[in-house]
Amino acid sequence: MNEIASPGQLRMSYLRWALFTVPLIVVIGSAMGYLSNSGYQNNWFALLAKPALTPPGWVFGVVWPILYVMLGLAIAMVLNARRARGRGIAIALFSLHMLLNFAWSPVFFRLHQVWPAFWIIAAMLISAIVITVLFARIRKAAAWLLVPYMIWLGFAAMLNLTIALDNPDAATLHTPAASTQIDL
Repeated sequence: MNEIASPGQLRMSYLRWALFTVPLIVVIGSAMGYLSNSGYQNNWFALLAKPALTPPGWVFGVVWPILYVMLGLAIAMVLNARRARGRGIAIALFSLHMLLNFAWSPVFFRLHQVWPAFWIIAAMLISAIVITVLFARIRKAAAWLLVPYMIWLGFAAMLNLTIALDNPDAATLHTPAASTQIDL
């Protein structure tokens, strides 16, 4: 029996995918940042020389969840395009890309490896461009959802590169031990 799905059924199918992919990406991305002690509350990061264009910490806390929602919506569109040519490779490459994305925070903030983190984010930017092209062949709207992400990745890669160049001793930089003074 060959039945064509109604527009309502297609919307519900997309909604089901989105209800799975959006929270999954937001939760994993947020957890990786949290577990890596990312951001300005990280004493090691606070000691690094940073470029003048480095935004305040709250900007990252706003931008990344929005981008993760957009990524979740984009992959949901592709997952919902069941018979689209190139869908399998697009999903596989997106999955590998997200592994790189989730690896960046621990490598940079937890391991203090600014150069390996730069190469990860460079690979992320290149793979995001390829994914955008693949997504455009399947669902143009999914590709457009990736454009702000690619712009942010380019900016983040520039920040990472500048930090790596300006902090050649970043991997060995030690934060002062926390101390407590008790007045008697």
